[in-house]
Amino acid sequence: MPEPIVTYQNVHKSFGNVEILKGIDLDIYPGEKVAVIGPSGSGKTTIIRMLMTLEQPTSGDIIVDGRNLWKMEKNGKWMHANENHLRSIRGEIGMVFQHFNLFPHMTILENCMTAPMHVKNEVKNEVKKRSIEMLERVGLGSKLDNYPSQLSGGQKQRVAMARALVMRPKIMLFDEVTSALDPELVGEVLNVIRDIAENDDMAMVLVTHEMNFALDIADKVLFLDEGVIAEQGAASEVIEHSENPRVQSFLQRFRG
Repeated sequence: MPEPIVTYQNVHKSFGNVEILKGIDLDIYPGEKVAVIGPSGSGKTTIIRMLMTLEQPTSGDIIVDGRNLWKMEKNGKWMHANENHLRSIRGEIGMVFQHFNLFPHMTILENCMTAPMHVKNEVKNEVKKRSIEMLERVGLGSKLDNYPSQLSGGQKQRVAMARALVMRPKIMLFDEVTSALDPELVGEVLNVIRDIAENDDMAMVLVTHEMNFALDIADKVLFLDEGVIAEQGAASEVIEHSENPRVQSFLQRFRG
Protein backbone atom coordinates (compact mmCIF):
# COMPACT_ATOMS: atom_id res chain seq x y z
CA MET A 1 0.00 0.00 0.00
CA PRO A 2 1.49 3.40 -0.93
CA GLU A 3 1.85 6.20 1.59
CA PRO A 4 -1.08 8.64 1.62
CA ILE A 5 -0.55 11.87 -0.30
CA VAL A 6 -2.77 13.64 2.29
CA THR A 7 -3.51 12.71 5.90
CA TYR A 8 -5.82 14.51 8.34
CA GLN A 9 -5.04 13.66 11.98
CA ASN A 10 -7.76 14.56 14.49
CA VAL A 11 -8.46 17.88 12.75
CA HIS A 12 -10.84 20.29 14.44
CA LYS A 13 -12.01 23.65 13.15
CA SER A 14 -14.06 26.26 15.00
CA PHE A 15 -15.33 29.67 13.96
CA GLY A 16 -15.79 31.55 17.20
CA ASN A 17 -17.80 29.29 19.50
CA VAL A 18 -19.12 27.16 16.65
CA GLU A 19 -17.23 23.91 16.05
CA ILE A 20 -17.47 23.05 12.35
CA LEU A 21 -15.15 20.02 12.23
CA LYS A 22 -15.03 17.72 15.24
CA GLY A 23 -12.04 15.45 14.78
CA ILE A 24 -11.44 14.48 11.15
CA ASP A 25 -9.19 11.47 10.45
CA LEU A 26 -8.70 10.82 6.77
CA ASP A 27 -6.16 9.35 4.34
CA ILE A 28 -6.15 10.22 0.64
CA TYR A 29 -3.86 8.15 -1.56
CA PRO A 30 -1.97 9.14 -4.73
CA GLY A 31 -4.33 9.06 -7.68
CA GLU A 32 -7.39 8.41 -5.52
CA LYS A 33 -10.65 10.14 -6.47
CA VAL A 34 -12.62 11.11 -3.35
CA ALA A 35 -16.14 12.60 -3.32
CA VAL A 36 -17.31 14.48 -0.23
CA ILE A 37 -21.07 14.62 0.27
CA GLY A 38 -23.37 15.71 3.06
CA PRO A 39 -25.87 18.39 4.09
CA SER A 40 -25.09 22.10 4.00
CA GLY A 41 -23.11 23.23 7.02
CA SER A 42 -21.58 19.82 7.67
CA GLY A 43 -18.02 21.05 7.04
CA LYS A 44 -17.40 19.77 3.49
CA THR A 45 -15.91 22.95 2.07
CA THR A 46 -13.93 23.65 5.24
CA ILE A 47 -12.06 20.36 4.79
CA ILE A 48 -10.68 21.37 1.40
CA ARG A 49 -10.19 25.05 2.27
CA MET A 50 -7.80 23.98 5.04
CA LEU A 51 -5.87 21.85 2.55
CA MET A 52 -5.60 24.88 0.25
CA THR A 53 -4.37 26.96 3.27
CA LEU A 54 -7.43 29.23 3.08
CA GLU A 55 -8.47 28.18 6.61
CA GLN A 56 -6.24 27.08 9.46
CA PRO A 57 -7.19 24.12 11.69
CA THR A 58 -8.01 24.96 15.29
CA SER A 59 -6.17 21.78 16.26
CA GLY A 60 -4.83 18.62 14.66
CA ASP A 61 -2.42 18.07 11.78
CA ILE A 62 -2.66 17.89 8.00
CA ILE A 63 0.21 16.07 6.28
CA VAL A 64 0.75 16.65 2.55
CA ASP A 65 3.22 14.44 0.70
CA GLY A 66 5.10 13.74 3.93
CA ARG A 67 5.22 17.34 5.16
CA ASN A 68 3.15 18.94 7.91
CA LEU A 69 1.12 21.65 6.19
CA TRP A 70 0.56 24.05 9.07
CA LYS A 71 3.68 23.37 11.15
CA MET A 72 7.40 23.46 10.41
CA GLU A 73 10.47 22.35 12.29
CA LYS A 74 13.17 24.90 13.01
CA ASN A 75 16.20 24.34 15.27
CA GLY A 76 14.66 21.14 16.55
CA LYS A 77 11.39 22.81 17.55
CA TRP A 78 7.96 22.77 15.91
CA MET A 79 6.51 26.17 15.10
CA HIS A 80 3.72 27.68 13.04
CA ALA A 81 4.44 27.43 9.31
CA ASN A 82 5.65 30.61 7.64
CA GLU A 83 4.44 31.83 4.26
CA ASN A 84 7.35 30.25 2.35
CA HIS A 85 6.56 26.84 3.84
CA LEU A 86 2.85 27.20 3.05
CA ARG A 87 3.56 28.37 -0.48
CA SER A 88 5.92 25.47 -1.22
CA ILE A 89 3.27 22.90 -0.27
CA ARG A 90 0.38 24.86 -1.79
CA GLY A 91 2.19 24.64 -5.12
CA GLU A 92 1.36 20.91 -5.19
CA ILE A 93 -2.38 21.58 -4.84
CA GLY A 94 -4.86 22.92 -7.39
CA MET A 95 -8.31 24.17 -6.49
CA VAL A 96 -11.36 25.01 -8.57
CA PHE A 97 -13.87 27.20 -6.76
CA GLN A 98 -17.63 27.49 -7.00
CA HIS A 99 -17.43 31.04 -8.38
CA PHE A 100 -14.47 30.72 -10.80
CA ASN A 101 -12.26 33.46 -9.21
CA LEU A 102 -10.85 34.56 -12.57
CA PHE A 103 -9.07 37.89 -12.98
CA PRO A 104 -11.54 40.02 -14.98
CA HIS A 105 -8.86 42.33 -16.44
CA MET A 106 -6.86 39.44 -17.95
CA THR A 107 -7.56 37.28 -20.99
CA ILE A 108 -8.21 33.63 -20.28
CA LEU A 109 -4.71 32.78 -21.53
CA GLU A 110 -3.21 35.33 -19.14
CA ASN A 111 -5.36 33.93 -16.32
CA CYS A 112 -3.77 30.52 -16.87
CA MET A 113 -0.21 31.84 -17.17
CA THR A 114 -0.06 34.07 -14.10
CA ALA A 115 0.40 31.56 -11.27
CA PRO A 116 3.12 29.34 -12.81
CA MET A 117 5.17 32.43 -13.69
CA HIS A 118 4.79 34.24 -10.37
CA VAL A 119 4.43 31.38 -7.89
CA LYS A 120 6.78 28.84 -9.47
CA ASN A 121 8.97 31.27 -11.44
CA GLU A 122 8.56 29.23 -14.61
CA VAL A 123 9.69 30.44 -18.03
CA LYS A 124 7.03 32.41 -19.90
CA ASN A 125 7.25 30.55 -23.23
CA GLU A 126 6.93 27.15 -21.55
CA VAL A 127 4.00 28.34 -19.44
CA LYS A 128 2.27 29.83 -22.49
CA LYS A 129 2.60 26.57 -24.43
CA ARG A 130 1.22 24.52 -21.54
CA SER A 131 -1.61 27.01 -20.93
CA ILE A 132 -2.70 26.81 -24.57
CA GLU A 133 -2.61 23.00 -24.40
CA MET A 134 -4.78 22.97 -21.29
CA LEU A 135 -7.27 25.48 -22.69
CA GLU A 136 -7.53 23.36 -25.84
CA ARG A 137 -8.06 20.31 -23.65
CA VAL A 138 -11.11 21.92 -21.99
CA GLY A 139 -12.49 23.01 -25.36
CA LEU A 140 -11.52 26.68 -25.24
CA GLY A 141 -8.61 26.84 -27.65
CA SER A 142 -10.50 29.39 -29.77
CA LYS A 143 -11.06 31.75 -26.83
CA LEU A 144 -7.47 32.49 -25.77
CA ASP A 145 -7.80 36.26 -26.16
CA ASN A 146 -11.29 36.53 -24.68
CA TYR A 147 -11.93 38.05 -21.27
CA PRO A 148 -14.00 36.31 -18.58
CA SER A 149 -16.91 38.69 -19.14
CA GLN A 150 -17.23 37.32 -22.68
CA LEU A 151 -17.70 33.72 -21.51
CA SER A 152 -20.61 31.70 -20.17
CA GLY A 153 -20.54 30.33 -16.64
CA GLY A 154 -19.61 26.89 -17.90
CA GLN A 155 -16.78 28.30 -19.99
CA LYS A 156 -15.46 30.29 -17.02
CA GLN A 157 -15.44 27.14 -14.91
CA ARG A 158 -13.55 25.29 -17.62
CA VAL A 159 -10.97 28.10 -17.67
CA ALA A 160 -10.62 27.72 -13.91
CA MET A 161 -9.91 24.00 -14.39
CA ALA A 162 -7.35 24.67 -17.11
CA ARG A 163 -5.68 27.24 -14.87
CA ALA A 164 -5.39 24.70 -12.06
CA LEU A 165 -4.05 22.00 -14.39
CA VAL A 166 -1.34 24.31 -15.74
CA MET A 167 0.22 24.23 -12.25
CA ARG A 168 0.68 20.42 -12.60
CA PRO A 169 -0.66 19.70 -9.11
CA LYS A 170 -0.44 16.38 -7.28
CA ILE A 171 -3.87 17.01 -5.75
CA MET A 172 -6.90 18.71 -7.32
CA LEU A 173 -9.74 20.10 -5.21
CA PHE A 174 -13.20 20.89 -6.59
CA ASP A 175 -15.58 22.88 -4.39
CA GLU A 176 -19.15 22.36 -5.67
CA VAL A 177 -18.02 23.62 -9.05
CA THR A 178 -21.41 23.11 -10.74
CA SER A 179 -23.66 24.61 -8.06
CA ALA A 180 -23.52 28.17 -9.46
CA LEU A 181 -24.15 27.10 -13.05
CA ASP A 182 -27.35 27.04 -15.06
CA PRO A 183 -28.54 23.41 -15.38
CA GLU A 184 -27.79 23.20 -19.10
CA LEU A 185 -24.11 24.09 -18.44
CA VAL A 186 -23.48 21.48 -15.75
CA GLY A 187 -22.78 18.64 -18.18
CA GLU A 188 -19.94 20.39 -20.00
CA VAL A 189 -18.10 20.98 -16.71
CA LEU A 190 -18.68 17.45 -15.43
CA ASN A 191 -17.31 16.09 -18.71
CA VAL A 192 -14.05 17.94 -18.14
CA ILE A 193 -13.78 16.63 -14.59
CA ARG A 194 -14.47 13.11 -15.88
CA ASP A 195 -11.68 13.52 -18.44
CA ILE A 196 -9.27 14.62 -15.68
CA ALA A 197 -10.31 11.72 -13.46
CA GLU A 198 -9.85 9.16 -16.23
CA ASN A 199 -6.62 10.47 -17.76
CA ASP A 200 -4.61 12.16 -14.98
CA ASP A 201 -2.93 10.34 -12.11
CA MET A 202 -3.37 13.13 -9.54
CA ALA A 203 -5.49 12.70 -6.43
CA MET A 204 -8.84 14.48 -6.59
CA VAL A 205 -11.24 15.62 -3.88
CA LEU A 206 -14.69 16.74 -5.02
CA VAL A 207 -17.24 18.40 -2.79
CA THR A 208 -20.40 17.76 -4.77
CA HIS A 209 -24.16 17.32 -4.81
CA GLU A 210 -23.99 15.43 -8.12
CA MET A 211 -24.61 11.95 -6.70
CA ASN A 212 -24.69 10.04 -10.00
CA PHE A 213 -21.44 11.70 -11.01
CA ALA A 214 -19.81 10.82 -7.67
CA LEU A 215 -20.97 7.24 -8.12
CA ASP A 216 -19.48 7.23 -11.61
CA ILE A 217 -15.97 8.55 -10.93
CA ALA A 218 -15.16 8.34 -7.20
CA ASP A 219 -13.04 5.59 -5.68
CA LYS A 220 -14.20 6.63 -2.22
CA VAL A 221 -17.11 8.66 -0.86
CA LEU A 222 -17.14 10.49 2.48
CA PHE A 223 -20.45 11.41 4.08
CA LEU A 224 -20.02 14.36 6.44
CA ASP A 225 -22.65 15.13 9.04
CA GLU A 226 -22.38 17.72 11.81
CA GLY A 227 -18.62 17.98 11.52
CA VAL A 228 -17.69 14.29 11.52
CA ILE A 229 -17.20 11.65 8.84
CA ALA A 230 -20.34 9.64 9.54
CA GLU A 231 -19.59 7.10 6.83
CA GLN A 232 -16.92 6.42 4.23
CA GLY A 233 -16.33 3.66 1.73
CA ALA A 234 -16.54 2.71 -1.91
CA ALA A 235 -18.92 4.94 -3.87
CA SER A 236 -21.45 2.16 -4.48
CA GLU A 237 -21.43 1.14 -0.81
CA VAL A 238 -22.17 4.65 0.47
CA ILE A 239 -24.49 5.95 -2.26
CA GLU A 240 -26.41 2.81 -3.17
CA HIS A 241 -26.19 0.46 -0.19
CA SER A 242 -25.67 2.51 2.97
CA GLU A 243 -27.64 1.35 6.03
CA ASN A 244 -26.93 4.59 7.90
CA PRO A 245 -30.29 6.38 8.42
CA ARG A 246 -28.66 9.82 8.08
CA VAL A 247 -27.08 8.86 4.76
CA GLN A 248 -30.35 7.37 3.52
CA SER A 249 -32.29 10.48 4.53
CA PHE A 250 -29.76 12.77 2.80
CA LEU A 251 -29.72 10.74 -0.41
CA GLN A 252 -33.50 10.46 -0.58
CA ARG A 253 -33.79 14.05 -1.80
CA PHE A 254 -31.73 13.19 -4.89
CA ARG A 255 -33.96 10.29 -5.90
CA GLY A 256 -37.07 10.75 -7.93
